[in-house]
Amino acid sequence: MSPYLVIFIIAVYFVVLLIISYFTSRNADNASFFLGNRQSPWYIVAFGMISASLSGVTFISVPGWVVDSNFSYMQLVLGYLLGYAVIAQVLIPLYYRLNLTSIYTYLDKRFGFFAYKTGASFFLLSRIIGASFRLFLVANVLQIAVFNQLNIPFEITVIITIILIWLYTFKGGIKTIIWTDSLQTLFMLTAVGVTIVLISKHLNLDFSGVIHTIVDNEHSRIFYFEDFKGPYYFFKQFFSGAFIAIVMTGLDQDMMQKNLSCRNVKEAKKNVYWLSISLIPVNLLFMSLGVLLVVFAQKTGIGIPEQTDDLFPIIATQGYLHPVVSVFFIIGLVSAAYSSADSALTALTTSFTVDILNPKNVSEKKLKNIRKKVHVGVSAALVIVILIFNAINNESVISAVFSVAGYTYGPLLGLYSFGLFTRISVKDKFIPIVAVLSPVICMVIDFNSQAWFNGYEFGFELLMLNGLITFIGLFIIRKRNKK
Repeated sequence: MSPYLVIFIIAVYFVVLLIISYFTSRNADNASFFLGNRQSPWYIVAFGMISASLSGVTFISVPGWVVDSNFSYMQLVLGYLLGYAVIAQVLIPLYYRLNLTSIYTYLDKRFGFFAYKTGASFFLLSRIIGASFRLFLVANVLQIAVFNQLNIPFEITVIITIILIWLYTFKGGIKTIIWTDSLQTLFMLTAVGVTIVLISKHLNLDFSGVIHTIVDNEHSRIFYFEDFKGPYYFFKQFFSGAFIAIVMTGLDQDMMQKNLSCRNVKEAKKNVYWLSISLIPVNLLFMSLGVLLVVFAQKTGIGIPEQTDDLFPIIATQGYLHPVVSVFFIIGLVSAAYSSADSALTALTTSFTVDILNPKNVSEKKLKNIRKKVHVGVSAALVIVILIFNAINNESVISAVFSVAGYTYGPLLGLYSFGLFTRISVKDKFIPIVAVLSPVICMVIDFNSQAWFNGYEFGFELLMLNGLITFIGLFIIRKRNKK
């Protein structure tokens, strides 16, 4: 695929986003940036959140997962339904009742200053590392496939990418993101759909043939009830999916900022329910693409790569299919990657401004200046972290850093669970210690689980254990009432 064609596609893509930004950010103020003046149509929010819930990593990786884990990932997705129901019925009404801009303000009201700063800091750490990690992987794919041929350094690729994202988000913020995410969802799903159609055509399959090929394939197995010690056991996956949805949507400023931009609590609930339902066919679409990629590789003699994440990129970009597949692959990849990056940039700006700097009794103009400076600072932080990942140049180390960042959601789960389901007061100044010790203890248990628990292997349920340890820690530091 010509590198100049790729650059042209990306350039046109960003021009479209800048046009959307221009129309959505006119007369924008701080309320528009943070919460879109609470005027976002719920159905637009729900559709846009599909791409934000996924990422460039998901776009590349999920089709390849069927080689290693079949359709078992769908057990996790089914668990999302339970998690999103909890978000809709418990967290959304709470956030609207308290009229929150940052969801971590709740921790200040419930526990105190240290809990508030701990929750916000854990989010900032997780999101900066997470967003940087995802952008790094996508930028690396584009660098190897395109920009190396033009002798464009990786550093320039990253800086230009972040500048472009900054340009279309710095003024309108969440008000712009709501609409750009919707467009990016459309592009991403279209890319997957076009790839499926063209692979099916190459395999001489009609619609019925595609369905039978997927259903009859050995990789299409969804449910696993046999071995509770294994990572794919249904109930482990299902309840892990529920808690993943709660913490990575309900307790995440990035995702909840979009929900809080809806007109009222009723529409925000609609958004959450429809998003949870839509993620089932969307993920099935990705997994089905994975099966078709495997069948295509087997029939054309393409070896399944050791890193199964590479299966989709190899088939899409190496000339095995019609050139239009390469075009849509690039569009889908960029859409999936930047939809999560742009919303992360906005959420990080909001959280740092509201939670860390916490400017009070300042004019609208001064708050706007503070917010703009933070936006630039967060953009620079993303560039620096991505370049650090590139300098490390060790996939296992980078993945480990990303995994460590994921541990920070456990303390958030424990804090919110303790706050919502008990009336117990705690010694606020000790909360940071509990929040740091909890993931450390959890990592030790995970590392030794097979030796300690007769071969038991932790999967995503580690998140629940992390939250439970935090919950127990908060109970230990509770305030004892004096007689």
